[in-house]
Amino acid sequence: MTKGTAAAPGAEEKHPPARGANGRYRDIQTGDAATWEDDLRDAAGPQDACGVFGVRAPGEDVANLTYYGLYALQHRGQEAAGMAVADGRAIVVFKELGLVAQVFDERTLSSLSGHLAVGHTRYSTTGSSTWENAQPSYRTARLGGGVALAHNGNLTNILELADELGDHDVDRDAGMRATTDSDLITALLANHPGPTLTEAALDVLPRLRGAFSLVFSDASTLYAARDTHGIHPLVLGRLDGASAADGASPAAGPGGAGGVASETWALDIVGATFVREVEPGELVVIDADGPRSLRFAPADRHGCLFEFVYLARPDTTISGRSVHATRVEVGRVLAREAPVDADLVIPVPQSGVPAAVGYAEASGIPFGEGLVKNSYVGRTFIQPSQTIRQRGIRLKLNPLREVIEGRRLVVVDDSIVRGNTQRALVRMLREAGAAEVHIRISSPPVRWPCFYGIDFATKAELIASGAGVEQVRESLGADSLAYVSLDGLVAASRQPANELCRACFDGVYPVPLSDSARMGGKDTLETMGSGAATAAALAEALRRKFVAGMNGADPSPDDLDQLAGLEALETIEDLGGLDRIGEADLADPSSAATGSTVPAGGPGVTPAGCGRP
Repeated sequence: MTKGTAAAPGAEEKHPPARGANGRYRDIQTGDAATWEDDLRDAAGPQDACGVFGVRAPGEDVANLTYYGLYALQHRGQEAAGMAVADGRAIVVFKELGLVAQVFDERTLSSLSGHLAVGHTRYSTTGSSTWENAQPSYRTARLGGGVALAHNGNLTNILELADELGDHDVDRDAGMRATTDSDLITALLANHPGPTLTEAALDVLPRLRGAFSLVFSDASTLYAARDTHGIHPLVLGRLDGASAADGASPAAGPGGAGGVASETWALDIVGATFVREVEPGELVVIDADGPRSLRFAPADRHGCLFEFVYLARPDTTISGRSVHATRVEVGRVLAREAPVDADLVIPVPQSGVPAAVGYAEASGIPFGEGLVKNSYVGRTFIQPSQTIRQRGIRLKLNPLREVIEGRRLVVVDDSIVRGNTQRALVRMLREAGAAEVHIRISSPPVRWPCFYGIDFATKAELIASGAGVEQVRESLGADSLAYVSLDGLVAASRQPANELCRACFDGVYPVPLSDSARMGGKDTLETMGSGAATAAALAEALRRKFVAGMNGADPSPDDLDQLAGLEALETIEDLGGLDRIGEADLADPSSAATGSTVPAGGPGVTPAGCGRP
């Protein structure tokens, strides 16, 4: 278990190091680690797209509130968890790899006292799965004190931001080894010359590109911000039961109490009242006077449609629309668009259940439960390696032979990303005696990678990329396969089509993508040096990806020209000249480059000290 502390200048250190479930602590300012006992474990479990939570509630046990808020958001990130608690003088950060219940125990929580907290459950969409990359991230502020930050999303201009930070990072020589865009945002805020964090945020946030739902704080004030497109959800709540410790505006609840979370369900579980969404391009500041709203960019709403499909819990509301109601309606639409003669509709639990209910209602085919899910196995879509995913699928579901034997089945699932779950599932159902297996998917084919914080970052990972429905059906071994139409999904969400990000379905990205964003992948800041080293790392990654795509064939003259162009690459700007590299070739070569050393500045050194020293 890990713990770090940081105090404002002149402030007394308030919290002694506390032992957590796995027994390790770390001082944030020095990076020094110590082992409490021999029971230290690395627990990089199954993951999703991150969850953020923040609360300001004077007189309340904010650590416990944050614990339950993170527990409610566990489905969004199962790789690491952490929280930063502030008492007006100091910020204490406690984080570790693992699930929320593994990271925090009663002794740990009881040691974290203060009036505000920032929490995070992580899935690593940028930066590898290490303790340093767990959140909240922390940086010492240029003018004293510190900044703690939790982030859901992905930035698309991280190389430019790292260049901007340059040598101004006050923590670059202090043992900080995070390699995430989240840490980069924290560093930009902490190193801003402005007198307040509010001023820093209003200057830094407009320069960020991509998706970000942020919750951050200094020692006394809680902040929340959402990118100009509002790609991922972020909601504001009021804690009516908080103590009136510092005489705040009643609009915030007593004592300036308020909460922020990725989903409305997390507010429900801590007894907070939903107020509204944080608007795209909005900065919310929650202090003793309650919340106030500041605009850092105009809104150009493009909310993530995949949140309705898979990411959010069904008991969450997004943009005024119930996620559960949307999924049931999608099932009805799917039944009308893709009818089939069958005996039973069964869901792939749990995410396929609402759509299966809707399909059964609209088709008149009985609904039944033909698959039993092991609740202690995580979501296989977001596990960190293909081998672990495949093993997880076999552990995850078991067919009920007496329900399915001899029957023609409609099997409803929410999406097909890599196809592993459905392929193994069809095989299991046939072995259990199913007469026919008809797959119905309550989203369109996922054909395009996501650069905004969902774990399908390369086209090569997507079974539907470059393959038609019939080819996918053959690969899965199903008797038939059908997806809901994009228009049908959008209609069920009841959101204006022009206010949704549908890029994974139609390839239209609301945030323009640089070549570095397309190529960098989750390990961009780990494989990047400056100048020629950065170019060399990208060129080598692209070369390996290109050669692998040839599948052992002899290179053609065009292939030789393209490889020669990669060999001649000297600067990041030269990437723009490689016009023969197609979009599929530009999709995340980082897996090929992971683990390679970058010659300039030493192995693995990244811009502005944001990588591994």
